[in-house]
Amino acid sequence: MSIVTILLNIFLPPISVLLNKGLGKDFIINVILSILGLLPGIIHAFYVTGNK
Repeated sequence: MSIVTILLNIFLPPISVLLNKGLGKDFIINVILSILGLLPGIIHAFYVTGNK
């Protein structure tokens, strides 16, 4: 995992998921989690980008 990916996961979780997985269910889930609270979105982004 690169420094850029880590920074995107922390500051812009949906963008990080979009760049890694594309526009799909993972992106939609991350947007919903980020709206509900930033921390769940960050956790989900690390989970998605860590599992390739």
